[in-house]
Amino acid sequence: MKILLPCLLLAAASLSAQTTAPAKPAAPAVKLPPQAPDVAAQKFGPDGKVNPGFAAAHERFVAIAKEGKAQLVFLGDSITAGWGGKKEIWDKAFGQYQPANFGIGGDRTQHVLWRITNGELDGIKPKACVLMIGTNNSGSDSAEGIANGIKVIVETIRAKQPQAKILLLAVFPRGEKAAPNPAREKLKQVNATIAKLHDGQHVHFLDIGEKFLQPDGSLSKDIMPDFLHLSAAGYQIWADAISPKLAELMK
Repeated sequence: MKILLPCLLLAAASLSAQTTAPAKPAAPAVKLPPQAPDVAAQKFGPDGKVNPGFAAAHERFVAIAKEGKAQLVFLGDSITAGWGGKKEIWDKAFGQYQPANFGIGGDRTQHVLWRITNGELDGIKPKACVLMIGTNNSGSDSAEGIANGIKVIVETIRAKQPQAKILLLAVFPRGEKAAPNPAREKLKQVNATIAKLHDGQHVHFLDIGEKFLQPDGSLSKDIMPDFLHLSAAGYQIWADAISPKLAELMK
C-alpha cells in the first residue's frame, strides 16, 4: 500500500501535465511597408491581413452605390462615420438630398482613395460630395504628403463623377490647446495647401474649424469630448455651417 500511493500520485501528476497544453505564443505582428498618403491602399491589421471592419464597410458602401439613389455622398474617417449615431441631426439637415455616409473609422487619405477607385463611386451620379479626411495621417505623414493625398482624392472624384460638386472641408482642429499643438499646426499647413484646390465651380473649399473652438483657440469637451470626435453639439455645428453651401451645390 505504501508503494501503491506514490505510484498513483505520480500517475495523476503525469496525466495533469498531459492535459494542460502549453500556452501558444502570440503571433508576431507582421511588418508592413509604410503606405504613401497619395497612393491607393487598403487598410491592414497587425496580422498583415485586410482589416475586416474596413472590408465589410467598403462592401456595404459599394452596395449602396450600386442602388444608384444617393444624391449626396459624405467621404471620410470616423468623424464622418459618427454621423451614423446622430440620425436626427443628419436627417433634418441632409435627409432631403438622399444622402449616403461613406465614413470609416481610422481611415487615412490612401484608404479613401482606394475605396473610391474600387466601387464606392460606381453606379451613382451624386450632385455633390462632402470630403473631410487627413487627421489620421497627421502622426506619420508630412503636411505636403497629406495635402497631396487629398488632392489626388479630389482629382479622382472629378474623374469618376464630373457632374458632382465637391465640398472640400478643411481638416478639423484636434487637441485641447491651441499651442503647443504640433498636430494642429501640421493640419493648418495641410488646409492652407488644399484651399488652393478651390475653383468656385467644381471644387468648393470651406474651413469651418474655428466654429468648434473657444475664444482662446482651445477645444471644449462639450464639442469634442476627446478633442477629436464630435458630440451631438459638434455635429449640429457642422450641419449648420455647411447647410447654406450645400443648398447651393445641390440645386
